[in-house]
Amino acid sequence: MASIRRTLSPAHHDRTFQNGSAATNSPFSVASPSQKFFSNHGIKYSAPLASSFFSINAVPIRRFLAAVFFQKRKGFRRSLYRCLIFFVVGLFLGMFLFSHVDNDVRSHDFSFEIKPPHVNVQLDDGDNRSIKDDDLALNTVSLGVVTEVNYVSRFDYVPRKQLIVITPTYNRALQAYFLNRLGQVLRLVQPPLLWIVVEMKSASMETAEILRKTGVMYRHLVCEKNSTTAKDRGVHQRNTALEHIERHRLDGVVYFADDDNVYSLDLFESLRVISRFGTWPVAMLAQSKNKANLEGPICNGSRVIGWHTNEKSKRLRRFHVDMSGFAFNSTILWDSERWRRPYSNPIRQLDTVKEGFQETTFIEQVVEDESQMEGVPDSCSRILNWHLHLDAHGLIYPNGWQLQKNLDAVLPIK
Repeated sequence: MASIRRTLSPAHHDRTFQNGSAATNSPFSVASPSQKFFSNHGIKYSAPLASSFFSINAVPIRRFLAAVFFQKRKGFRRSLYRCLIFFVVGLFLGMFLFSHVDNDVRSHDFSFEIKPPHVNVQLDDGDNRSIKDDDLALNTVSLGVVTEVNYVSRFDYVPRKQLIVITPTYNRALQAYFLNRLGQVLRLVQPPLLWIVVEMKSASMETAEILRKTGVMYRHLVCEKNSTTAKDRGVHQRNTALEHIERHRLDGVVYFADDDNVYSLDLFESLRVISRFGTWPVAMLAQSKNKANLEGPICNGSRVIGWHTNEKSKRLRRFHVDMSGFAFNSTILWDSERWRRPYSNPIRQLDTVKEGFQETTFIEQVVEDESQMEGVPDSCSRILNWHLHLDAHGLIYPNGWQLQKNLDAVLPIK
């Protein structure tokens, strides 16, 4: 500070103003207490900075700032005070600057609308409906931040129920013909469809080859139970398929389709509307008789109100239905709580009843009465499948229907 005093003229200390008042001492003079404080550390300050700094009347604040910025003492408190002050100042400056930037962005219209690409989905359900551009909507999003995106789709497409077709089969002359005929019909049914084919004792290579060539999704099962009659054989084969459905909890509509019956394609399409149990009339060609019997429900709309039957020996049955004349929801087999069944015993066909009574004893395990049945299709007014009984018993045929040698010539070529 001595160098500062040398630059000042002596008249500067004794000069008086024109109004007669004496000039006050400079802040950097020897008599000033603050001058003593700065002179101890040998720091040079300009007069305006010092005057503005010491013009603060609050003594504690003045001492705090002087201790933080002007003292050369080293220590943790001094560094902490400096960091705290700079942090607070930077925080306020950042909030102030970003608030202005945000206001500037909001003042300009940077919003834009995202339009979806052209969509024209053809639904494969026979309705030939399509989804247009206006069926997909996006709201406006602001620049940089997506506020909300809502996709409003009007897909009325309902997934089809799976059909689970159970077919017991065995080795006989017309087995390949029956399986090929039924497989070609199932191939035309719209998916999903699962064909469960059950054989006795072992799975034959001929049956497996036929199933692969049909192009239908299938499962080839084997029934290992011994059976002496055709009635017991069919019961055990169907029970094997029911056990498979229950064990794997397959979801769909179960239908028993014997391989020797004739089925319309419309029948399989109508099975998908069944919610619990559906039934319909079946025409049966009597063996060795030139007549056909009709067996099945009489409906008022979709409500079952009676039964058709032509066979007097079967009038004691509770439900007059052929094995290929009903279908039911597969969840009844493995979800008793959903259908409020009073018991949880497995639903199976019985081999202890007379022939022709397997159907009614099985249905009695699925439903309680006609109120839980649905008449399909078209109020039970159409015959969509025939039971023909065309088995050829005792017919000798070549293995795989392949001729090992030429037939005897009846008419030689001339």
